Amino acid sequence: MKMPLIAALLLAAPLAQAAPLTDALAAYDAGDLKAAARGFAESARRGEPLGQFNLAMMNLRRELPGASDARAWQLLQRAAAQQLAHAENALGEMIEQGRHAPLDKAAACGWFERAAEHGNADGALAIATCYYLGRGRGQDMALAQHWYLEAAKAGDVGAQYLVASMFETGLGVEADARLARYWYGVAAQNGDDAAKAKLKAMQDADASS
Repeated sequence: MKMPLIAALLLAAPLAQAAPLTDALAAYDAGDLKAAARGFAESARRGEPLGQFNLAMMNLRRELPGASDARAWQLLQRAAAQQLAHAENALGEMIEQGRHAPLDKAAACGWFERAAEHGNADGALAIATCYYLGRGRGQDMALAQHWYLEAAKAGDVGAQYLVASMFETGLGVEADARLARYWYGVAAQNGDDAAKAKLKAMQDADASS
């Protein structure tokens, strides 16, 4: 799984949860996987979603004796039941990667959408793609544009370019050259060479008109 263990979200955790989880994360960063696993397992036993998520990630990465996808799925389900968006997105990724039962694109998109609705940028990008391609969802460019825009606002460069293109061409949204230039500019500032070229072309066209 590409998803990292959660550290930043500890800022939102109650103090009683944050300290043990911080210790477990410190152990993980130091390479002490046994101590990290003990800390996450204790947190998970207390029903804390951050501990459940991090222990699930260690299972998915095979960093534990007897680690399994089935155990990871179980832990992520518990965290997702508490609306932890990272867990919801991870469930979608497990389905999409064939790590839980047969591939079910609709089910994967369902988890991505739940994650996006709870503010997860990766989930927003994934559900946008579901709607854009008509994969696991009926093709809907307006909803694709909506979720790509959320991912773009969260800093995803690819989404920033796609949103700019959709504003430029009017795909899924009313055409708006000003917003197209804005998002091409944001993507360009974040290192997208194609966005730099598109922005220059639009600026050159404006100058010659």
